[in-house]
Amino acid sequence: MALFLSTFLNKIDKKGRVSVPATFRAALSDQQYQGIVLYPSLKHPAIEGSGMDRFEKIADGIDDLNPFSEVHDDFTKAIFGQAFQLQFDRDGRIIIPDTLLHHANIGDQMLFVGQGRTFQIWEPSRLKDIETIVLKRVRDSHTSFDIKIQDD
Repeated sequence: MALFLSTFLNKIDKKGRVSVPATFRAALSDQQYQGIVLYPSLKHPAIEGSGMDRFEKIADGIDDLNPFSEVHDDFTKAIFGQAFQLQFDRDGRIIIPDTLLHHANIGDQMLFVGQGRTFQIWEPSRLKDIETIVLKRVRDSHTSFDIKIQDD
């Protein structure tokens, strides 16, 4: 699976459609489902996104929780109950449901932000505020990174 990289500013057209960045669509081209899965971020005023393959891995992780626990119930409602499968039209566009746009406070423009195997969609000014905080936090608290890279 390819990675979601970079940041793209896109506008919602008069019919409520937005173009998913071409590089994001290319990252998903080997999947059976030609579209994306979106759900409200549990951490930020943003929308989380991935391909169906990655979303199935999230489901596998939730399945590992005790199915009778509150944690399992909370995650299933927060993730699956609020997720949307959105198929690309022939031009690579989708219509993002109003509930997600409202969660992220998105008007007529949005930023698609690559996050490796997933991506987020942000209202542009909100992301700018978060980026400043994140960069400072990384600089202040992480003097070295212990990232293990596996070769396939």
